[in-house]
Amino acid sequence: MSYDKQTILIVDDVATDIQMLANALQEDYRILVALKGEAVMEIATAYPKPDLILLDIMMPEVDGYTICKQLKSNPETMSIPVVFVTALHKNDDQERGLNLGAVDYITKPFHLPIVKARIRNHMLLKLKTDQLEELSHLDGLTGVANRRHFDEMFSKEQGRLHRLGGCLSLIMLDIDYFKLFNDNYGHGTGDACLIDVAKALSGIIKRPTDVVARYGGEEFVVILPDTDLDGAMQVAQGLHDEVNRLAIEHSFSPVAPHITISLGVASLTAEPGIETLPDLLKQADDALYQAKETGRNRICTLETCRT
Repeated sequence: MSYDKQTILIVDDVATDIQMLANALQEDYRILVALKGEAVMEIATAYPKPDLILLDIMMPEVDGYTICKQLKSNPETMSIPVVFVTALHKNDDQERGLNLGAVDYITKPFHLPIVKARIRNHMLLKLKTDQLEELSHLDGLTGVANRRHFDEMFSKEQGRLHRLGGCLSLIMLDIDYFKLFNDNYGHGTGDACLIDVAKALSGIIKRPTDVVARYGGEEFVVILPDTDLDGAMQVAQGLHDEVNRLAIEHSFSPVAPHITISLGVASLTAEPGIETLPDLLKQADDALYQAKETGRNRICTLETCRT
């Protein structure tokens, strides 16, 4: 399925209203629908997330105000623009909705050309906001995620483990003897090396939930949700082999005539509701240190190493 189009979630308990809006918007946007407010959070946190939510206020069981409040209090959905589409006309109703975090208020019966124009403006703004947000999460040199984005995603995954349990694995890796590479080939060549290595790493990390980030200098880190230690070791092996295939000359490395990497792997299996989590980052960092101390150009956990 292609997700090239921006996505709109229409929430309304009146099927004819949903149909009218969907018919008017489906040519330009991907349309999702919900007849009940209870379904909104599940849809809004699924992949891909809606870019805009058109939300009716007067619905049975859970009204639009409550749903909007839930959306704006959840870190996963708080940035999704909400537009109320409702028969309520009073200024107090509009003020309440806007104060809850909605970006606009469209009253029924609506004039479709105006609705389309206002939605187009909101979608253009959302696109620009997403682009700026994405840029703020990228490392300026390599184009992979930066340290800030890693910290955000790692915190998010820790929270998910606390709520749901499951597995989380980390891989920390370092380019071997990169200082010698920089000193002898120059920093421009060093930057090109970092770019090529980051591209190679990104080519191995396929799932949208996985994250490869530049942790600092020549060090990178990979987050692997729902991945046990065996799975993480397989990914680490793929990363190791892919960087070797680059065959970037490094005549000054004591371990190989080309660029190599050392990797530390750590994994956690957790039960829902646990109060504390082991310091996975420290475990992965300790395993990376072990890989360096035992000869580099290898993959280590705290228990084993492989070349």
